Amino acid sequence: MPKTIKSLKYINMRFIITSFLTFFFFSSSAQKVVDKIVGIVGNNIILLSDIESQYQQYVQQYGANVPDGTRCELLDQLMTQKLLLAQSLIDSVVVSDEEVESELDKRVRYFSNITGGITKLEEYYGKSIIEIKDEFRSEIKNQLLSSREQQNIIGDAKVTPSEVKAFFNKIPEDSLPYYDAEVQIGVLVFKPKVTPELKQLALDKINGLRDRAMKGESFSTLASLYSEDPGSAENGGELGFVNRGELDPEFEAAAFALKTPGEISPVIESSFGYHIIQLIERRGERINVRHILIIPKTTTFDLAKAKVRADSVSQMINEGKISFEDAVSKFSEDENSKNNGGMLVNSSSGNTFFTISDLGQYDKSLVFVTDSMSAGNFSKPEIFKGDDGKMCYRIVYLKSETKAHRGNLKDDYDKFQSVALQNKQAEVFTKWVEDKISHNYVFVDSDYTNCDVISKWTKNQQKP
Repeated sequence: MPKTIKSLKYINMRFIITSFLTFFFFSSSAQKVVDKIVGIVGNNIILLSDIESQYQQYVQQYGANVPDGTRCELLDQLMTQKLLLAQSLIDSVVVSDEEVESELDKRVRYFSNITGGITKLEEYYGKSIIEIKDEFRSEIKNQLLSSREQQNIIGDAKVTPSEVKAFFNKIPEDSLPYYDAEVQIGVLVFKPKVTPELKQLALDKINGLRDRAMKGESFSTLASLYSEDPGSAENGGELGFVNRGELDPEFEAAAFALKTPGEISPVIESSFGYHIIQLIERRGERINVRHILIIPKTTTFDLAKAKVRADSVSQMINEGKISFEDAVSKFSEDENSKNNGGMLVNSSSGNTFFTISDLGQYDKSLVFVTDSMSAGNFSKPEIFKGDDGKMCYRIVYLKSETKAHRGNLKDDYDKFQSVALQNKQAEVFTKWVEDKISHNYVFVDSDYTNCDVISKWTKNQQKP
């Protein structure tokens, strides 16, 4: 594969995430290193233990096949991060406490899954989750500042159609990527609207259940008898231990606000309906709660009215009175797809292209709906079950359909445009790094001065 379509070192921002990940698991091995300073950028230092702790990750992954020069690459990445961090402070880049906590939560969830749960992770590290997060909070903030500074640097980079074509023409024909058959699909969703009367009925019911629980009736018994969450009702409403970030946002905020076992939340509304929540136990950033869910009902008449709306918009689209994108913006009642112009996003790739296998994992019914469609066409409004379990109507748009093929500009322009843009961003960033190096104090330990990748750092190196 030619260099022009390889993954990009800086754009992938490996160096922004590695230090927290590797320190998490390899701090014990790092402690065996006789430590020293191996790099300085401005006022920021890089220790030998920083390099070695990250190197262990590669050993774990590749064994004896760790690429030559890996330690040089790691030092280059860490020095680049420190350069970004120094510039982020000059540019007054801001990262909120909420963003830092959210990123910490993601990292903790990731590693708890690897180790077999929060308890195993705490045992491995010898600290509680709260202590672990306290230790790495400043490091995560620095990583986020560096990442945001980099995005500010490359954010204005653009590629023109002629640049995309020139990029494509430089790729040898036998090196062009081979793509499986893929589709791009958009949806325009119409949900039945709950009448104010039925919404109030559900609210009255959940308030009544809360009153009974507050007066001493067993919360778990009430959940078993009345909760409309089939997954937890049979367990007395108990969800089991969950981590922050795994629940519906409104539900989670109310659940984590509970402090004392047995405490019951006010009535809260989530995307699923109305809830009351009782805290069973809290262990740091993990909680176990019971809940009772009451779902505002919709009637067959409400669903029929959703179909009428869908039929009307479908006719407008087919008659050319409104574009699909404008119809999504004006009429769609599904926030996830609406925010992307109606297009579905493949979580595996991060783009809007689905192989048939990917589409089947996302929504099997869409495989059957689109099987008889042609690219550029729209389905008739069809009934389907939404993420919340409620029946809805949707118009499906088959934007594009390609058979398995060798990459070409006609079918794959968006993909080549994306890689061409990444290359341009890499060029912009590389030039920025080289310029900023000359404006900062830089030191590289003599053990690394023969590394080719480090040469840009040592050209104007000042002696300490």
